[in-house]
Amino acid sequence: MTMQTDSLVTLDRNHLVHPVVNYRSHEQRGVTVLETGSGAYLRDSNGHELLDAFSGLWCVNTGYGHESIVRAAEEQMRRLPYATGYFHFGSEPAIKLAAKLVELSPASLQRVYFTMGGSDAVDSAIRFIVNYWNALGKSEKKHFITLERGYHGSSSQGAGLTALPVFHRNFDLPLPNQHRIPSPYPYRNPVGSDPAAIIDASVSALRDKVQELGADRVAAFFCEPVQGSGGVIVPPKGWLKAMQECCQELGILFVVDEVITGFGRTGPMFACEAEGVTPDLMTLAKGLTAGYAPMGAVMMSDAVYQGIAEGSGADVPVGHGHTYSAHPVSAAVALEVLRLYGEGGLLNNGIEQAPRFEEGLRSLLDHPLVGDARSRGLLGALELVADKEGKTRFDPALKLADRIFEAAYHNGIILRAFADNVLGFAPALCYTGTDFALLFERLERTLNAVLDQPEVRQALR
Repeated sequence: MTMQTDSLVTLDRNHLVHPVVNYRSHEQRGVTVLETGSGAYLRDSNGHELLDAFSGLWCVNTGYGHESIVRAAEEQMRRLPYATGYFHFGSEPAIKLAAKLVELSPASLQRVYFTMGGSDAVDSAIRFIVNYWNALGKSEKKHFITLERGYHGSSSQGAGLTALPVFHRNFDLPLPNQHRIPSPYPYRNPVGSDPAAIIDASVSALRDKVQELGADRVAAFFCEPVQGSGGVIVPPKGWLKAMQECCQELGILFVVDEVITGFGRTGPMFACEAEGVTPDLMTLAKGLTAGYAPMGAVMMSDAVYQGIAEGSGADVPVGHGHTYSAHPVSAAVALEVLRLYGEGGLLNNGIEQAPRFEEGLRSLLDHPLVGDARSRGLLGALELVADKEGKTRFDPALKLADRIFEAAYHNGIILRAFADNVLGFAPALCYTGTDFALLFERLERTLNAVLDQPEVRQALR
């Protein structure tokens, strides 16, 4: 460790609060300082090269080091580094980006509100939905339904829609108007793995929950096309469309959270496209700027927009806004990122590489630790189990996820090791066949290294 790195570790330990870590554990462990990135690779301050198999945090879909993105940011910073959206002002990049997103998105979505990321996009969506139903004179519609294991950010309200206990503990969440239904979760679904049965069970669960709460009291159903932080749970094809149709039948808004699945992550530009789904609202972030600058968005149907607009009357502003909404530098970055997805060939490359990714994951099903392999596009997971036949999870006291993450880092991979021993992967759309070969070589070496640990081998049944 260099003197500079040692100093940074001390400063970090003393001052920087990190997201979603145990604070005491982080103080003891210390930070890993990342210094440079190029393509699918990162290098830390000790000179250790890492193949990033998680695109930062599901977001660097383009890969690192695209000079054209850097130039777009630099040119916009020189021309106009900031423009408020208040007082009827705007900027060229943000206006063009809104129009481009409408062009690329499902036909139902005609209006765009920009945020700084996914969490405040979800929070904004909640506020817009409440405003919409109040404007229509349906003020009882205040209840929200999501999926178990769903993730919808960590804002004050969005973290309640998130159905992961760690985001609720000591935060007084979920709120009384936030409810959930079972995850489709094919590997662990009580109805089995038959796609039709899983879809029917989800539709029935949503109908039952709405009936329990009262349709005149339910505002919206939020879902991810693939549940990301809940363990990369891939519903059967047709599930998303069936949930939309159920919402339409029940008279509640259908909100698709594409913060993770958007921008080529599952194949098409948006996961909605694969099933012809046309949501009432859609939240975006991450791949919108490929992580090069902070930005998120809420897209809404014209019906939702018009309802809010009419409800505000002739003179009263709609009281929702952010200082950095529609930031011109972030918008300029996003426009170039979208160009790279299309003209730059990244979207097509992701589609071409997806079968190699799926095959690599499935090839590890024979490994003693692996119970399930699942993916859609370049979004995938391995689920590790102590007993394949019974799908028995490892004892949490073993801290298998920590063992996997440390071994992966040693072997030059960054992946997501969830607490329930699901390994998440989101390789960048720039991955080549060589990158995938290296990923699975290093991943198998990592699994073998952990398997060789006596405590892990003894835990197998």
